[in-house]
Amino acid sequence: MATDPVFGRAPDDPVRVLDDDGAVLAGATVPDLSDEELVGLYADMRLARRFDERAVSLQRQGRMGTYAPLAGQEAAQLGSSLALRADDWVLYQYREHGVVVDRGLSADYLLYWMGHEAGNASLVGQHVAPLNICIGSHLPHATGMAWASKLRGDDGVVLAHFGDGATSEGDFHEGLNFAGVFDVPAVFFCNNNQWAISVPRERQTASATIAGKAQAYGFDGVQVDGMDPLAVYRVTAAAVERARNPPDDGVRPTLVEALSYRFGAHTTADDPTAYRDEAEVERWRRKDPIPRLETFLRDTGRLDDEAADAIEAEIETRLTDIVETAESYEGTPAEMFEYVYETPTEELLDQRDSFEALRERYGDDAFRRAE
Repeated sequence: MATDPVFGRAPDDPVRVLDDDGAVLAGATVPDLSDEELVGLYADMRLARRFDERAVSLQRQGRMGTYAPLAGQEAAQLGSSLALRADDWVLYQYREHGVVVDRGLSADYLLYWMGHEAGNASLVGQHVAPLNICIGSHLPHATGMAWASKLRGDDGVVLAHFGDGATSEGDFHEGLNFAGVFDVPAVFFCNNNQWAISVPRERQTASATIAGKAQAYGFDGVQVDGMDPLAVYRVTAAAVERARNPPDDGVRPTLVEALSYRFGAHTTADDPTAYRDEAEVERWRRKDPIPRLETFLRDTGRLDDEAADAIEAEIETRLTDIVETAESYEGTPAEMFEYVYETPTEELLDQRDSFEALRERYGDDAFRRAE
């Protein structure tokens, strides 16, 4: 049987390995991953989902700020992360918490969502650039980082996550155009979850697919079932290998369009029932990536009830510790001045001194939000 290709296929022909029920499709290529890697992928996806549920609950209780849920996109985030080396850089938007799970989720990350910028800055030590609220503005940076890697002569790869809405930004065009011109070792990973807040995919672009946009930049675009973790890994691994060890034609970059869906709101400040049909949500829920992978693992003898229960127990223990550690952090309002510039400007120092004078006069209670 011929190997199902990743490259050279039509941009509207998504790569799939598992069907919606978790069975391997006829003719599909199952990636060469060990049993430990496959079960680890499943455990990380469950951790990401449970972290997501806890984070939403914390926000609803007023214990942290506005949060962007990831539920439904675990396969895209963890499947792509598994294809990277630990020293490859990842730049992400704000929903890809699974990237942080892959690189070692800790209480530091939760600190950011609780209002402490130290939690965002700590990601750099894991080769994850601080999350990006400005839509698409990190894509030129990803190209620049990848170009620097090429100029240094190392074999590092940069992967940039972004949503379908970011493809309407000028930064998307500039980042991908320069990536093609300078042939940089980058993978541009579009999480097409069908909605950019309340704007549906069909109102985002007249292009037949997002993957097809790569043709204009001189490199390949590949569409993948973003709720199939094995397919996502397979596509990303091929794109990473091409970036790290380019073929004879020298084309390193790849644009990946992962077809997925966010089950919940855009953020905890959003009400998706105002613009989405519940029947649509339920159709996509039947493609839930976690039970799909669990079915595959059980059917192939890699997972049983005892192992699944142990994974769940470990997740609960870990998340309890993460939340308790984050909530015990004793920060001060003055920290807001520490992460604005590497070298503080005179204006910033004046603002900090004025703030400290007010704190000394009135105390920290004057700056806390009224209950």
